[in-house]
Amino acid sequence: MNNQAHLKSPAKIDANWRRWIAENLMLGTPPEALIPILVQNGVSAGEARSEIDLAINSPYLHGAKRLANRLAKRNWVLAIQQQLNKLGDNAIERRERLSGDDFLQQYYRLNRPVIITGMLEHFEARTKWNLDYFAQRFAERVVEVQFGRNADDRYEMNSIAHKRQMKFGEYVELVRHAGASNDFYMTANNDSRNREALKELWDDIGALPEYLDESRGRQGFFWFGPQGTITPFHHDLTNNFMMQIVGRKKVRLMAPCESSRVYNHRHCFTDVDAKNVDLTKFPAMAGVPIVECVLEPGEILFLPVGWWHHVEGLDMSVTIAVTNFRWHNDFYSNYPTDHEF
Repeated sequence: MNNQAHLKSPAKIDANWRRWIAENLMLGTPPEALIPILVQNGVSAGEARSEIDLAINSPYLHGAKRLANRLAKRNWVLAIQQQLNKLGDNAIERRERLSGDDFLQQYYRLNRPVIITGMLEHFEARTKWNLDYFAQRFAERVVEVQFGRNADDRYEMNSIAHKRQMKFGEYVELVRHAGASNDFYMTANNDSRNREALKELWDDIGALPEYLDESRGRQGFFWFGPQGTITPFHHDLTNNFMMQIVGRKKVRLMAPCESSRVYNHRHCFTDVDAKNVDLTKFPAMAGVPIVECVLEPGEILFLPVGWWHHVEGLDMSVTIAVTNFRWHNDFYSNYPTDHEF
């Protein structure tokens, strides 16, 4: 039953109380349990009973219940997949030089993660990119970085507030001497400025025609930070390739069918800590499979749309993320416009 302490004691039932009645009836609270609460707040027993009867017989409430039933049916379908996922090994496969057709049929079309190996060896970035190269080649370029993350538990959701501009050479030195830190990180949220500032870097990225459509040129997002960077649990609105150029990353993944249990409070975010799930605070997470993998330099992780993922930098790392697949990848056009869940 909802907490009504914040409501004023009315002389008669107002819109707030009617909303409260409807919400509790939708949650399955017995009507008889609502009457004493209304009486305690200054409503006569007769008026309380009459108002509850009106709500029970309201065609508006009947319509809302039908919608709730439809949502319950969708949750039932998702629960089927939740149960099936517990029957086998959910480890992320590694596939050497996976062909485009096999990738499409066995992973992309099935919304199934996979690590692809042996496909980035022709990237010049694999041998050229390091801190010295960055400092010598791009030191004076002004870039944008996420800063002050340690002071904000929701730094990813509040990413706009954490943007800071600085010379790339200064940032490189911060990374060089940082040790392990999550306080600063160059991420996809900084791409609008950094793609132009570091545009020559894309010359070091090779083509992947087996998987990607490059008719509009090389695309992608540049991630660069010290050991210890954390991207908390979230999901993307597109399919995504994580191409690991430098360093290792640990990725924790959870299937989209678990979304009803991950406490998704806004947009694509949750407060669940994938490294240490607090079952006292998030009891629905009990038994939810979280799959872990370590992405090595030269490997590609396919992150299917809707998969929840948490990314931890095990070393100083550089990652290129791309979404320009050869196949349909527009899953954001019909995404809910209201992001409060």
